[in-house]
This record gives sequence, structure tokens and C-alpha cells, in this order.
Amino acid sequence: MRALVCSGIADELQNLAISDCPVPLPAAGQVQLKVSAASVNYPDILMCQGRYQHRPDMPFIPGMNVAGEVTAVGAAVTGFQLGERVAGSAKTGGFAEFAVIDSDQLRHIPAAVSMPVAAAFPSAYLTAYVALVRRGNLQPGETLLVHGASGGVGLAAVDLGRILGARVIATSGQAEKRQILTAYGADHCLDANAPFAAEVKALTDGRGADVIFDSIGGDVFDQSTRCIAFDGRLLVIGFMAGRFATLATNIALIKGFSVVGVRAGEYGRQFPARGQENLDAIWTLAANGQVKPRIHAELPLADAAAAMQMLADRQVVGKVVVRCDR
Repeated sequence: MRALVCSGIADELQNLAISDCPVPLPAAGQVQLKVSAASVNYPDILMCQGRYQHRPDMPFIPGMNVAGEVTAVGAAVTGFQLGERVAGSAKTGGFAEFAVIDSDQLRHIPAAVSMPVAAAFPSAYLTAYVALVRRGNLQPGETLLVHGASGGVGLAAVDLGRILGARVIATSGQAEKRQILTAYGADHCLDANAPFAAEVKALTDGRGADVIFDSIGGDVFDQSTRCIAFDGRLLVIGFMAGRFATLATNIALIKGFSVVGVRAGEYGRQFPARGQENLDAIWTLAANGQVKPRIHAELPLADAAAAMQMLADRQVVGKVVVRCDR
């Protein structure tokens, strides 16, 4: 089969190439898919750069989120039949013509949902759901501030915040992206390159944001501590700025807010029953047509490395999808 293979760690993603690889066979509890679409996520890039908590042995096939048709099932698998449309997540292996996924990470794709959308939304919306519902306890009428809002996860947080009844303030560093966010449903859009704390305070009558979704870190985290409400929840999603922020604990004490780490996958591993509930919740939203995943571009498997580079270069609003059936 054809697959995108990472042969070694490199900051500039130069060690990626399409290669012929053996077709993976499903072990017990796994399902083999003929992959139609796979979405690009920042962890895919970070693993190739050696900067992610999971460090796969080299060489490996990147790609976490896939959608396709069932072509084989391993022992002890029930509920999946050959030819069914399914989508799911694994740590690696998605940018290929075939992939294997643990059956408990798979869901049947609703009839109204396309393969690209099915590949694009689960990881982003699962992260947003765990962050806003499980960890942030976002309530209707509260103010949600989303940093990195034009990325796949950030856009999912904007969308889910809207569904949960929050007032959503989004930040992005590019004017054209802010226009898209406004059309997408954000109540207010701010320039991430400018000081935003005072603007957030002004928009909230001095109170600040109740929940802050921060996938950037660095200076953005620092500013966020100056515009968070008392009893607020500052959700740490990632560090795209490249700097881990530090916090003087007297600030959290005086302002009465919490800093909460979010790892959606690990949350499901630590609490398996809740993990299944989380997956059920986001797939129900998709089946009901309530969520609005945005596909920025679809590229063929031959251009999978270029798709990853698009995300690395921050050219994307929403998700980039690799079409492994092309």
C-alpha cells in the first residue's frame, strides 16, 4: 500500500515521503479500514519533530484521525461489518491506504456526514468537548475566550461554545481569518497580535472571561491571566507559541481562578466510561447536524506532506484533509 512515512526527526518536516508499505493486519480488538480520508493535526507534526509526548519508533506513518470502510475485523470485535463506513482515532498510521484502529475508538459514520468531515471533526471536537464540558464546566451565558480560534481545535471550541450557549470571543492574528470567525458565529473577534486583555475586560464590563481556551501559551497565557474572571477556568490545551508559560501562584490566589490542563485522549484512558460518553456526545452532535466542521482543503495522499506543511505554516482555517483514496 502507499503511505506517508516519516523516516526521522526533523524540524522542517523534510523526512517525509510516500513509500510502499505492508498492509497492516488487525489484531484482536482491532478493525482494518480502507482509508478514504485522514485529517492533519498538530500532534502529527510534533511527532515528526520529536516534540510530542508520544514518540513513535522510526520509521512511522503519521495520521491520527481516519474515515473509511471496514475491510477486516480482528478477534473479539463485535458491532462492525465489512463495507460499513466508520471513523476513528489512533496515535499513528492514518496517512495510508489502509489502517487499523482499536474497535472501541471507532464510530459508525451517520448517513448525512461525508468521509472528509468524519475524519476532520472527531479529534478537534473531542478536545473541545473535554476542555469545555468536562474540565471547564462552561455554562450557558458565560463568556468563553478562544485563542488560536482559526485552527481545527480552536474552531471546534468556538462552535461548541456556541452550542453550549456561551458568549464567544475569538482571537486570531490575521484579519482574513477573523472575518471567517465572525461569519462562523463568534460574537467578537480580536487581533491576537495586539494586547487583548483590556478589550476582553471592556467587552465583559470589567469582569473578564469565565473560561479561556488557550492552545498558544507564552505571552498569550500571560495576558489571559489579566482578563480572566474571578472563579474563571484557564484551560491549557497546548503551546503553539513555543514557550511554556509560568505563573506566580499569588496571581491565581488573588484573582481566584483555576489553571486546568486538558488532554482529551488521556482523559478517556483514565476514565474509560466517561471517555465513551464523550465520544457518544460529539457523534450525536454530528448526527444531528449541530456542529459545523470546516474543511479548509482536501489534498491527495501524494501531497500529504504538503498538507502537513500547510498546517505547520498556519495557512489553515479549520482542518486539512488528506484523501487517501486519491
